Amino acid sequence: MAPPGKIVCAGRNYREHVKELGNQLPTTPVVFLKPPSCVIADGAPIRLPMDVGRIDFEGEIGLVIGTRLRKATRAECVAGIRGIVAVNDVSARDLQKSDPQWWRAKGYDTFGPIGPEKPGTPDLTALEVVTRVNGIERQRGHSSEMIFPIADLLVFISSAITLEPGDVVATGTPEGVGPLKPGDEVEVEVVGWSRVRNPVVADA
Repeated sequence: MAPPGKIVCAGRNYREHVKELGNQLPTTPVVFLKPPSCVIADGAPIRLPMDVGRIDFEGEIGLVIGTRLRKATRAECVAGIRGIVAVNDVSARDLQKSDPQWWRAKGYDTFGPIGPEKPGTPDLTALEVVTRVNGIERQRGHSSEMIFPIADLLVFISSAITLEPGDVVATGTPEGVGPLKPGDEVEVEVVGWSRVRNPVVADA
C-alpha cells in the first residue's frame, strides 16, 4: 500500500478503554491526526525513544478511503471505503497526559505500523481486532462495541476535513492497552482482513 496522505484517528471509542484510562465518555468523537512520517510496514521495528516514559500499543481497525469524501452521507461513507488495514496507534502515554496536543505522543517516527490492505466492503458491524504481545493476546474488540460506529465517524470527520483516496482512518482501540519494551514483538490483526507484526527496539 502506498503511504497515506493523512492518518485520521478516533480516540476513546470503546467504553472499557475509556474507563481503563480514567477518562470521561465522549459525547462527540475525539479525533486527531498522525503524520504519514510515522508509518512503518509489517516487520519493520518500532523504535522506542527512551526519554519519554511509558509507550503503549493500541490495536485498531483501519479503513482505507477509496473515494473523495466531503460532507458525506452515511451511505456515501460506507461506499467510500476501499479496504481494511490493521493499525497500531503506538502512543507515548506520559506525553499524551502532559502535552496539550498529542502530536508528539502519537507522531514519533515508527509509531504508526500499518498492515497490508485487503480490498473489499466489509460488514462494518462485524469487524474484530486482536492485539498480541509476544504471542499473548492482550486486546480483543469488535466494531459493534464502538461508541461511535464506523459510518458515523466518517460522517463526522468528512464534515470538517475532506478524506482523499488512500487516506487511512483508525477507528479507536479496545481495552487492554499496555506498555512496550525493547525485545517485545507486537502484532495487531483485523481478523480475516489484515495483520501487522513488528519487533520493538530502543531508539539509538
